[in-house]
Amino acid sequence: MCMRVKNIDPLWVTHYAAFILQTSSNDARVSELFAPDVVLVPVPGSAPAREGRSSALHLARVLESLGLGMRVWPGLRRAYAVRKSATAPSAARPSVREHYESFAVALPALPLPRILLIDDVITKGRTALAAAARLRTVLPDTDIRAFALIRTLGFADHLERLTAWCYGVVHWTGGDARRVP
Repeated sequence: MCMRVKNIDPLWVTHYAAFILQTSSNDARVSELFAPDVVLVPVPGSAPAREGRSSALHLARVLESLGLGMRVWPGLRRAYAVRKSATAPSAARPSVREHYESFAVALPALPLPRILLIDDVITKGRTALAAAARLRTVLPDTDIRAFALIRTLGFADHLERLTAWCYGVVHWTGGDARRVP
């Protein structure tokens, strides 16, 4: 499932987005997250050159096409590359500070009262936390939340369900990001 999203498989990403649309009609928290006035902001990949082919950008555009959000605004970008978390050992993954410093924000043409960061995968939450913090420096009055299509569970022995919604928070604790749950 993760590889299908990372490889921007149009068939599967569309199926996953349709699942979100279906869920939004039955779950108030999902429908509020993807409200009609929310601007979808894709979280950039690890390198500037990959931003045009970002799985988060593709997912955001599919979500927008289904009416899950007002529009896509790719105003968050990488100013320079950071190490790719998916292929780095745990201790060598970029820190929140490294992600934060590598992000740049374009000034939006219109006010953005509500932003929903769109990411493909969340592990610890460093990228999402840094993205939200960087956006906050330019848009201090904007409500910023995040959505990740896939969340990692570490080395789980057993999965109850493949598709299970998780509502949580990423905190800044002890000098690092901490995702709960």
